[in-house]
Amino acid sequence: MGVNKLLLDINGESMVRHVVSRAVGGGLDPVVVVLGFEADRLQHEIEDLKCVTIVNPDYRGGMNGSFRLGLEQVPARAIAALVMLGDMPFVSEAMLRELVTRYRTSEAALVLSRYGHATAPPTIFDRSLFGRFETGDGEVGGKHVVMQNRDSAAVVDWPARALIDLDVPLDYERVKTHLAA
Repeated sequence: MGVNKLLLDINGESMVRHVVSRAVGGGLDPVVVVLGFEADRLQHEIEDLKCVTIVNPDYRGGMNGSFRLGLEQVPARAIAALVMLGDMPFVSEAMLRELVTRYRTSEAALVLSRYGHATAPPTIFDRSLFGRFETGDGEVGGKHVVMQNRDSAAVVDWPARALIDLDVPLDYERVKTHLAA
């Protein structure tokens, strides 16, 4: 992107604030935010929101390290964890509440978000799946847990537009266009 995408403006607030606000407003508790690049700047953006922040000092190692650190912060009393990404501006509070409702009303240990033919976060992992995040090479990640449990997962369908994330400058232009519409 050339800049920290989590500091880009989304309707008058930074991307990180936008996403964390949706998690808090969606009733998630606790909200654990794993920060990496420019963690101090990002922390400043969300310091007044009800969330727990931790810093992944090895953020260059990829998402799996952040995923692992976040899971380590899930309190023992929590029966599941909802995992979402910091660069998906169209994930709403209503979407998060619907995922939680689907988890609570199904027998599924995994609740997936589906956008047309694509599956992407946010995703709910039941605590019974937490021990399955170790891969053969010692890495921790959610993709293989999703693949192993896809057939028994509950699925919530969302409009394809909600899948837009920020990876390249053109994505940011698309987001601004959708927000203006």
